[in-house]
Amino acid sequence: MTHEVVPQTMGQQFGRRSWAEPWKIKMVEPIRMTSRPERERAIREAGYNTFLLRSDDVYIDLLTDSGTSAMSDRQWAGLMLGDEAYAGSRNFYRLEETIQRYYGYKHLVPTHQGRGAEHLISQALIKPGDVIPGNMYFTTTRQHQELAGGTFVDVIIAEAHDPADPHPFKGNVDLDKLEAVIKRVGADKIPYISLAGTVNMAGGQPVSMANVRALRALCDRYGIAVYLDATRMAENAFFIQEREEGYADLPIAAIVREFCSYTDGAWMSAKKDSLVNIGGWLAVNDDEVFDTARNLVVVYEGLHTYGGLAGRDMEAMAIGTEESMQDDHMRSRIGQVRYLGELLTDWDIPIVQPVGGHAIFLDAKRIYAHIPQNQFPAQMLAAQLYLDSGIRSMERGVVSAGRDPATGDHRYPSLELVRLTIPRRVYTQAHMDVTAESVKAVYDAREQTRGLTMVYEPKYLRFFQARFEPIA
Repeated sequence: MTHEVVPQTMGQQFGRRSWAEPWKIKMVEPIRMTSRPERERAIREAGYNTFLLRSDDVYIDLLTDSGTSAMSDRQWAGLMLGDEAYAGSRNFYRLEETIQRYYGYKHLVPTHQGRGAEHLISQALIKPGDVIPGNMYFTTTRQHQELAGGTFVDVIIAEAHDPADPHPFKGNVDLDKLEAVIKRVGADKIPYISLAGTVNMAGGQPVSMANVRALRALCDRYGIAVYLDATRMAENAFFIQEREEGYADLPIAAIVREFCSYTDGAWMSAKKDSLVNIGGWLAVNDDEVFDTARNLVVVYEGLHTYGGLAGRDMEAMAIGTEESMQDDHMRSRIGQVRYLGELLTDWDIPIVQPVGGHAIFLDAKRIYAHIPQNQFPAQMLAAQLYLDSGIRSMERGVVSAGRDPATGDHRYPSLELVRLTIPRRVYTQAHMDVTAESVKAVYDAREQTRGLTMVYEPKYLRFFQARFEPIA
């Protein structure tokens, strides 16, 4: 059972009420609690990087919501309908029709996951020397843009960089900042605007409908395309429904469709909103861009009617897309995240406010104010949380930000966060209680904690594989 704070903007005055998930449990997966000595050994062998832990050594896994959701009985049944023909699988056409219906784009290219779609759009549109403005970077998105020869420029509103700011749409693009970039580099050097719904690195913060509408108008004046990271667009639609005037009575599906209508295409990691363990897609309206992407996918992923996926996975993705648009599902999903956020807020533990869509983000800068950023406080906070209880989280700070390719120095983002990411339809309220109590225990012992030094750093996306040791 979860507790939901019913939004006042929805015209309901029930206050705080007990509220149950819109599903019942049909199957369970046993998990085990490890001992403190076992966890000490495991985190030491993993180089204090939670990505390098074995899942068998993890009690509650909040590393990511990517591919970790529980599929429904309809999705499992859909796996049995897989058409594994190499070309022209019926499941591709089912998926294509579903994406066209809910997101509204003309053409679909399936990929094995969102990273494959990011690669395709970057290779199709970016030329060396191009500039790609966006509402805060995401790790893999920026990496693909840089590998294609582009440079990412952050044009998110200033409030997004302040974890305590209560702005309801901290994912919004600062249109004045964007226009200044356009005038500085020239519209011909900007292949597209990279817009993300519920901005991950800002704490899962949404973009308003008014902002994307204004962004579309500005880009039309300069002839610049807008491409959307639609990975958590259904969650973004929930916040529009709750917070933006004129949308309280519209269903999630209608809000998603309108939002996407202001963009030229989107890439998607279906491992999040769409409730599957693998899969993604690129969808575009432009015939030439589609032709290029459809040709590239054959080189990197597979034929354009399967894109690296089995037919059964495309069927599960189509069903999961339909389920992700259900209002009851999204209220339950966001409600569980908020429940955890309310517990931590009640204990005055610093987190990103307002609570975002897919995770609680602990503010490691405020929790470990005595640890300088070059000693990786968020990385250490994630390690301490695992040591305390076996809960796996992940760093979203200086390690994730990587190095400036021009100078070789660490990038130092204003946000130094630890992400407690809630998988969909997986954990109960009791798991959230255990998580909150563990965070509090680590927070109460914060003054005794020291930082880390990095002892191994891979060339790309270092947060996945870097290794650390505690500073004596």
